[in-house]
Amino acid sequence: KTYREFYRVTGVANQTIHTDRPDLPACFQLTVLSWLPCIYLWAVTPLYIFYLKRNNKGYIMMSVLNRFKTAFGFVLWLVCWSDLFYSFHELRNGLTRPPIYFVTPLVVGMTMLLVTFLIQFERLRGMQSSGVLFIFWFLSLLCAIVPFRSKILQASSTPPDKLRFTTFYLYFSLVLLELILSCFNEKPPLFSTVVTDPNPCPESTAGFLSTITFWWFTRMAVKGYKTPLEAKDLWSLNVQDSSQTVVPRFLEEWEKEQAKAQMYVYTHATKHNGPEETEVLLSEGRAAPRQPSFLWALIRAFGPFFLIGSAYKLLQDLISFVSPQLLRLLISFTKQKGAPDWWGYALAFLMFFTALLQTLILHQHFQYCFVTGMRLRTAIIGAIYRKSLVITNAAKRKSTVGEIVNLMSVDAQRFMDLTTFLNMLWSAPLQIILALYFLWQNLGPSVLAGLAVMVLLIPLNAAIAVKTRAYQVQQMQHKDARIKLMSEILNGIKVLKLYAWEGSFQEKVLAIRQKELDVLRRTAYLGALSTMAWTSAPFLVALTTFAVYVKVDENNVLDAEKAFVSLSLFNILRFPLNMLPQVISSIIQASVSLKRIQDFLSHSELDPEAVQKNSAAIALVKSSAPAGCERPSVCPSINMLVPQGSLVAVVGQVGCGKSSLISALLGEMEKIEGDVAVRGSVAYVPQQAWIQNATLRDNILFGKPFAEQKYHSVLEACALTPDLEVLPGGDMTEIGEKGINLSGGQRQRVSLARSLYSDADVYLLDDPLSAVDAHVAKHIFDNLIGPEGALKGKTRLLVTHGVSFLPQVDNILVMVDGRVTEMGSYQELLDQNGAFAEFLRNYAIEDVIEEEAIGKPPQQISIISGDSDNSKTRRRHLASQRKSGEPPAEKKPRQAPGSEKLIHAETSETGRVKMKVFMDYAKAVGLVLSVIICLLYGCQNAAAIGANVWLSDWTKDASANQTRDEVNMRLGVYASLGIAQGLLVMVSSFTLAVGNIGAAKKLHYNLLNNKFHTPQAFFDTTPLGRLINRFSKDIYIIDEVLPSTVLMFLGTLFSSVSTMIVIVASTPIFAVVIVPLAFVYVFVQRFYVATSRQLKRLESVSRSPIYSHFSETITGASVIRAYGKDSAFVHMSDTRVDDNQKSYYPGIVANRWLGVRIEFIGNCIVLFAALFAVIGKEKLNPGLVGLSVSYALQVTMTLNWMVRMTSDLESNIVAVERVKEYSETKTEAPWVVEDKRPPSDWPPQGNVEFRDYSVRYREGLDLVLKNLTLSVQGGEKVGIVGRTGAGKSSMTLCLFRLLEAAGGEITIDGVKISEIGLHDLRSKLTIIPQEPVLFSGTLRMNLDPFDSYSDEDLWKALEHSHLHKFVTNAPAKLEMECAEGGENLSVGQRQLVCLARALLRKTRILILDEATAAIDLETDDLIQSTIRTQFEDCTVFTIAHRLNTIMDYTRVLVLDKGEISEFDTPSQLLSQKGVFYAMAKDAGLVQ
Repeated sequence: KTYREFYRVTGVANQTIHTDRPDLPACFQLTVLSWLPCIYLWAVTPLYIFYLKRNNKGYIMMSVLNRFKTAFGFVLWLVCWSDLFYSFHELRNGLTRPPIYFVTPLVVGMTMLLVTFLIQFERLRGMQSSGVLFIFWFLSLLCAIVPFRSKILQASSTPPDKLRFTTFYLYFSLVLLELILSCFNEKPPLFSTVVTDPNPCPESTAGFLSTITFWWFTRMAVKGYKTPLEAKDLWSLNVQDSSQTVVPRFLEEWEKEQAKAQMYVYTHATKHNGPEETEVLLSEGRAAPRQPSFLWALIRAFGPFFLIGSAYKLLQDLISFVSPQLLRLLISFTKQKGAPDWWGYALAFLMFFTALLQTLILHQHFQYCFVTGMRLRTAIIGAIYRKSLVITNAAKRKSTVGEIVNLMSVDAQRFMDLTTFLNMLWSAPLQIILALYFLWQNLGPSVLAGLAVMVLLIPLNAAIAVKTRAYQVQQMQHKDARIKLMSEILNGIKVLKLYAWEGSFQEKVLAIRQKELDVLRRTAYLGALSTMAWTSAPFLVALTTFAVYVKVDENNVLDAEKAFVSLSLFNILRFPLNMLPQVISSIIQASVSLKRIQDFLSHSELDPEAVQKNSAAIALVKSSAPAGCERPSVCPSINMLVPQGSLVAVVGQVGCGKSSLISALLGEMEKIEGDVAVRGSVAYVPQQAWIQNATLRDNILFGKPFAEQKYHSVLEACALTPDLEVLPGGDMTEIGEKGINLSGGQRQRVSLARSLYSDADVYLLDDPLSAVDAHVAKHIFDNLIGPEGALKGKTRLLVTHGVSFLPQVDNILVMVDGRVTEMGSYQELLDQNGAFAEFLRNYAIEDVIEEEAIGKPPQQISIISGDSDNSKTRRRHLASQRKSGEPPAEKKPRQAPGSEKLIHAETSETGRVKMKVFMDYAKAVGLVLSVIICLLYGCQNAAAIGANVWLSDWTKDASANQTRDEVNMRLGVYASLGIAQGLLVMVSSFTLAVGNIGAAKKLHYNLLNNKFHTPQAFFDTTPLGRLINRFSKDIYIIDEVLPSTVLMFLGTLFSSVSTMIVIVASTPIFAVVIVPLAFVYVFVQRFYVATSRQLKRLESVSRSPIYSHFSETITGASVIRAYGKDSAFVHMSDTRVDDNQKSYYPGIVANRWLGVRIEFIGNCIVLFAALFAVIGKEKLNPGLVGLSVSYALQVTMTLNWMVRMTSDLESNIVAVERVKEYSETKTEAPWVVEDKRPPSDWPPQGNVEFRDYSVRYREGLDLVLKNLTLSVQGGEKVGIVGRTGAGKSSMTLCLFRLLEAAGGEITIDGVKISEIGLHDLRSKLTIIPQEPVLFSGTLRMNLDPFDSYSDEDLWKALEHSHLHKFVTNAPAKLEMECAEGGENLSVGQRQLVCLARALLRKTRILILDEATAAIDLETDDLIQSTIRTQFEDCTVFTIAHRLNTIMDYTRVLVLDKGEISEFDTPSQLLSQKGVFYAMAKDAGLVQ
């Protein structure tokens, strides 16, 4: 101790601080500086060795680099110990040295040996680059710089100690070399994945420096800048982030939790009852349940990794308080006139280094948090997906597909978002406490006044948040209503055009939109308030604190140090105070999500052992299987045995449990008692075919290898060969979701083909023949199912309604109310005359019709039975209906993704957003308003600068003694400037909100207006989803996302500029540095924006497949299980999630990469601001130094946000571009042509004349009608017949001008229809369309959207259309609600509503497009008789599918390939024995 005292006495201070040549005492150099790195290394080593033992990546071959590192370490050890031996040598020669000369070389030498050991140990464990050692060498070098300098200083004054001098310089150079070597990377370890992966993520091989600065990402940033990134450019996921590691790890923890919960239940139950009772209780599921904790499983799986991030956060929080302290020292330095300059420089560089360290640490913390979030999402999605494949039906009923998809998308996303801020829970209070502590030191108790203001602002913010949330809920409701209406309108746009109803619906949409905008406006006002609170909070706090401080005590003087250090502390406070409420609310949201996911994952699962695989082909022994708990058991008790290779039919009334029987055999039902056994593999064809979104071939192969011959025979047996010719891509046609571009019959046949191809032992066919035409059903039965079919010799269980096939089966099971009442062959059962015979009597009537159909030649079948449906599938038939009138090329205009060139791929913009888009948006806001907004922002920042400049000026008074009045004046001006800033913030936010809402209104109106005026052809070639997307997603962005982005962007832009202005104003020389810094900034920003925008696009494109695959899986779960394809599907889902994370991960890293670089620029600004302040300290007053440096300290955050906002603005402004694109499509003819309006009673007679009329669907397609010439007199009834694609429907569309003429003209009562307005024309014609379209709303609205008829008229129309009874029975009468698409009415009733519409309009010309198979004969007769009576004196055109309806018409027009082939009275045509005669003969109308 003595020599320490000795140093302290002899003015160490003088030697170290108050000189222009500072130096540290030798003792300090030998102890603290030498030991620091050693202490660090010895402290870290145990942890590090433990880490290396856990993470063994395989060993690395000895390389030149490694040899050098080891050799240098060894030499360093020798150098240190030569010092030690030299000290001993001196001791022998009687020169006594202090003990430190022995201890230090010993310690350092031991440390060097440790280093050498670590270098080798890392090599064996596969560490390519060591952070621990890098930090050690860096510290050693830093600590060696001081002795390095002082040894030179000493050498110049006293003769040096030669040996120690030499060894030290040797030591210094070796440490430097080691530091340089540790910047380089070793080769990857042998046998590592990096070598095998085609596109590995460079992170795994990146060095320590590269990792902390995210340098390894630069390659992608450059690539993304040169050309837009594509999916193939993305790196593969790191193994530790991929589904194959993350999901199993989480599931393992979850299973432990489940086991714990069960143990808990068991032990509790055993305590209260004996073990036997417990068994019973458990089996009945009545024991007290305890859910396994999802949270614990998550914490155990991902907690440790997350904690590393938390440790970084703690470090960063502590370091963030160093800057204000340094600022204090800097200001006090500028006050002392005689202080040596090197202080200032040291402080400036210290500020720079702490800021730099803070940056690096903060971004490591974020990286850990985001990666944890990413893994959480992967794990949650994986767990939910796996669960959904094994969940029981009862549990599945509890949650809809939509809800489960929400669990995946919304709830998983919530967790992901939460992880980033979770650390704020403890970090925010910590930061607040620290900041208050330092403030108290600075200003004493006056801080409490400021704190009070902060606390008071919290409830205000909370209240605003609550209100905003309430508004958001309202907003969502309006938005949903609008989108629902829009999707109905777009679905039924053809009908709206035919009826000329667009105007009414446009008003409905705009009314909802107005409500939506009102809510938006209120939200925006609240937002402006909260922005004001958030901007003014630090100022108000500062104001109250300073005011109290100066007023409390005369002696309290506000000087630069106190003022600006406090300001920088207040700025630190601002973030945690604002974050806390947000974090808490998102934790509450996440806890709701947690509960939902936990409930879902705790649902009961199917028992995999329910079905035994034993000898008999199918056996049910006293098996009872309830379908969930609501109903008593569905199959109370069934015994049956199906011999191998037999064909058994199951028949019974609707709802008697036939499908449940099949489910029981698949193990989908809960088994109460008895046994179910199925031998061998199973193929299952469900009642509603389940089709994957894949190619047709993949749907049939279903994961089996492709065998050409087998495949073709399967297609043949399932009658799919003719369909392949129609599909645009043959069997490689992409089938849309839920098989959207196949008819119901085709779907069912694909499902059959899948089962045949799977080549199983047992076939369970659940009513597969109901959805197909009669002749097809016969073909399939003969070639596939029947005794001679492809499946002969297999065990087949066929549920059917088709009575005609029953004579050919081996055995028939008759089911009544879930019991098997009779069993035997066809003949046996007929003789018993029981339930089966009655069943036959019921169904025979239908069958007669079918028999007729089967007897006819196949080509004509489409006219009679167009995919004729049995009662069971009638509700499904709408989807499968074809518009028989369109030519084959146009068969299904709305086809799914794979349909060749009918639908052009949606263009996704790449590259930079054009300036024009920003201009478009500015115009929509209003140019004058845009300028005013910018001015307001400028003023607001000017006020803020003014307040701070005034503060710096005020601090000058500290030196001169000011009076009370002056203080009041100072306070007054400071307050008024600050309050002015607050008000300006509010006004500018208001104005911006008003502008944005105006723009949103205008853009939506233009889009909507254009879509109502767009010709029908556009809707035929554009998928609905794409249009809906414009109305939902893009409008949502314009409504809600863009305004906040613009607000943030303007805010950050102006505050960055104002920072620069302040610094330049106080130290003008700073202007020199701005240019290079700005250049670097723009450079980095351009790289980032280009890359990140493309990554965002890729991420959103790869996200939807996860959810669509998932909802597909849930609907087809029973099929997937039956075929045993669970693991294949799990793998598919994992791959999709990984693909999505593959583009998400570089996105996070891009933000980190940007953060480090931009903050580095910010740190440079701090450095230069401080440096120039030091250089010009003679001329500057402390106030200005405080001002410019405290501004510089804030700039990092702002710059970072500004780049993010620029990037967001570019990504989001695209929405304006997309909406604009669809607001400018070509429009149809005007609705009303003023100078050509027809008289109000037009058309008086109803004469229609076609002259040389030709038409085509779209430019570049063939003519559909060629040179038609015919004239029809008023009051004639004309039937139009012809094969599919002859142009029947096209002819009616021409009358309404949905198709415009390619040549020739149509006149009605002497008026050329091409010259008048569309609404004038369409409102004078009436059509009863083939597909009855109803809109959701009241029945009255569906009949009369413009409210132009009286109630009396409506009731009369309903009476004539035979709906009177139905409507009077409904409680709401005319106000009865119709569901979307009229789901709550039967198809027949919907058709009658369309008839009622026609009766209301009662125009001279009626067009009837006969519904193919939608309605039963009864309804058909009703409609025909009504038309004959009510439209007696009108001209009627009927497109007929059933010839018997038009046999009594005045004339019949037979079309063939778009030309007239016959046109005369029916009797004439029959006697001519032409085309019409042949058709009538086919229909069985003439013998």
